[in-house]
Amino acid sequence: MRFSRSCLELLLLTAVAACAPAHRAAAQSNTTAAQEPGLPPVGFGSLRQDQVGVNLATTNLRIRVIPLEEEVIRLLAPDAYRSLHDMRESRLTEIRAAARAAGRDSVKAFMVTFFGLQPQTRFSPDDLLITSQNSTYRPIGHIAITPRFNENQVDVREQAAAIYLYEPGVVLQRPMTVAYGVAASDAWTATLNLRNAERTRVLARASTTSQP
Repeated sequence: MRFSRSCLELLLLTAVAACAPAHRAAAQSNTTAAQEPGLPPVGFGSLRQDQVGVNLATTNLRIRVIPLEEEVIRLLAPDAYRSLHDMRESRLTEIRAAARAAGRDSVKAFMVTFFGLQPQTRFSPDDLLITSQNSTYRPIGHIAITPRFNENQVDVREQAAAIYLYEPGVVLQRPMTVAYGVAASDAWTATLNLRNAERTRVLARASTTSQP
């Protein structure tokens, strides 16, 4: 069957009109995700992971703790932000399930990595404590990232990593102490000013970019 030119144009306009709402919705969704109230915008940070993390050391282990909350990781350089953001998003279903299992609607998530300094070093995953606002929290769950995490053991130059979940009472914009056994670090508190200054710079960069 042959169509006149006017019929074909009408069909094309109808198809474009049908697709437009979907494209607008997707764009609005992306904009909302990047500009959530109270959070710095995505893509304007410049910090390194070690500048937003805490390191602990024992005789046999080195432990690195990095928050996975958007209020922190949006201060990272874009590649570092995307890596941690995507890793958390890929485990979001497991994070929500673990939170529900613990009877919580929300949790604070951290990336925790154990590095072995001696052969066949054992570690206790539930002994990583966070003190915030005069309260001390044990993890309420963890989601293994590397296969050996659930074995609770690492060898020399080997690492075991997991996403740790803590009570929402952990406040990342306030002083915080991380401890494992007799090792403890207040490094988070010492770098609060650095992160606050970077947040101000991120907002300034985003404001400059958005100007016509």
